Amino acid sequence: MEIKFADKKLEKYANDDKLSVRKQGGKRAELYKIRLDDMFAAETYDDLRNLPGRYHELKNQRKGQWACDLDHPYRLIFTPQERPIPADKSGKFIWIEITSVEIIEITDYHKEG
Repeated sequence: MEIKFADKKLEKYANDDKLSVRKQGGKRAELYKIRLDDMFAAETYDDLRNLPGRYHELKNQRKGQWACDLDHPYRLIFTPQERPIPADKSGKFIWIEITSVEIIEITDYHKEG
């Protein structure tokens, strides 16, 4: 799967382990790297569904974004790069047709209103 970064900081963390550990802490830096490696190894988004990290679609104001677990309560947030996002007639996203993602943030979205 192709991975892009919306934020230069997140791209630097992906490529500089020492910086990532210093800025995010050891556990989050380790999980961030694992999740990125899993995404890179996947051919489509569907390949991620059953891997550790609980990859899932978000709802409400974050519809169209996906998340996976890092260290609790932090999540890695990303979006498909296909435009439009492949969906069936009922509006359900077709995960097997998503082959490129953009990493947009690491956050605890649970505290959002």
